[in-house]
Amino acid sequence: MSAAGPRDRLALNTLLGSYAGTRALRAGEIDSPLLDLRIADFKVSNRAFPRVVNTREFAVAELALVTFFQARAHGRPLVLMPAVIGAGRHQHQCLVYNAERGRVTVSDLDGKRVAIRAHSQTTVTWVRGILAADYGVDLDRVHWVTMEGAHLDAFQDPPGIERADGRKPLADLLLDGDVDAAIIGSGMPDDPRLQPVIEHPLEAARAWSERHGAVSINHMVALDAELAARRPDVVLELWRLLVESKRRAAAAPDARPGPDLTPFGVEANRRSLALLLDYAGRQGLLPRPLSVDDLFDDTTRALVA
Repeated sequence: MSAAGPRDRLALNTLLGSYAGTRALRAGEIDSPLLDLRIADFKVSNRAFPRVVNTREFAVAELALVTFFQARAHGRPLVLMPAVIGAGRHQHQCLVYNAERGRVTVSDLDGKRVAIRAHSQTTVTWVRGILAADYGVDLDRVHWVTMEGAHLDAFQDPPGIERADGRKPLADLLLDGDVDAAIIGSGMPDDPRLQPVIEHPLEAARAWSERHGAVSINHMVALDAELAARRPDVVLELWRLLVESKRRAAAAPDARPGPDLTPFGVEANRRSLALLLDYAGRQGLLPRPLSVDDLFDDTTRALVA
């Protein structure tokens, strides 16, 4: 997991995707006298998430939140750092239909086949939670079609969830008419046939955020819990690096204006985490209830950007 690095810095196997907020850190533009982050080379970070929660390969790792919740609830030795990683986005626009085959509205979802990457995917959990809480959709009356299982080996999909045969990508299932709608996150094709099921999704998402005081966050940083407990100085130094990398991104000429969709700090994320925990619990994704404070240890809970 770790070893002596150059100049006696602590070498840490790290999983951290390439985003505006991590660019300076990944490029080595921010120096640390304490840490040598050995960042794994993955084109898409989520392909390595099973290795984060099922082994102790990574001491520091970007991780989908529902995957972290499940790992924490099952006693895996991970602790959350309140640093949101990724491009940041709303979720309302991720539920789409194929306009060539006729309009699909939220009220039409009863009995419809909806394709999703995985039953426990964080984006899917957000969208289902929004559909149930804000639009009155009975999630049990939707026929869910998954592409893959959970990242955590201890979680199995419940009965009634259909697994696609894997011969087509998720978007092609929708475009070919095999399903009526699909929840697609960062891999959404640029295809005019794919239209949002939720009308005016960006306006709906902004109203949702204002109403809940929350952001539909997807990924945060997880740490090896024993390392975090033994070396709080490592936690603080990693936090400094992440905060500085995000600060540089915000100051860059190509920075996007608007609300912060990747907030740092427990209190800045408390309402978002509490809402996602509630959605995950109601959807049967957790073996036991968790509170927001259960996700952190004394050191990571006190971090402030």
